[in-house]
Amino acid sequence: MKLGTVIGRVTLSRTVSSLEGGRFLVVSPFSRERYRAGLGAPVSLGQDPSLVVYDDLGGRVGQVIGYVEGREAAQPFPGPTPVDAINAALVDEMFYSPWQTRV
Repeated sequence: MKLGTVIGRVTLSRTVSSLEGGRFLVVSPFSRERYRAGLGAPVSLGQDPSLVVYDDLGGRVGQVIGYVEGREAAQPFPGPTPVDAINAALVDEMFYSPWQTRV
């Protein structure tokens, strides 16, 4: 699972019937600097391009979410579904303690 900040929503004129009830979010993936800054830091777009994530949990703009990509993203659906990433968690708190190397 990866973490990212929701920076927008996608509005569709048509959807695949298996995706009804959810929505699509535009997500900016976390960078190492974002992990160090924590959840309270202002959101700045990272070096990585943003991605579109299917959401049926109720993520909102400005919220940090956990998402999965690839084959795992299609697992919750009963049949083949055209999604590349899905929202798997809404993050309330985050604690980051980088590994300290000893010299």
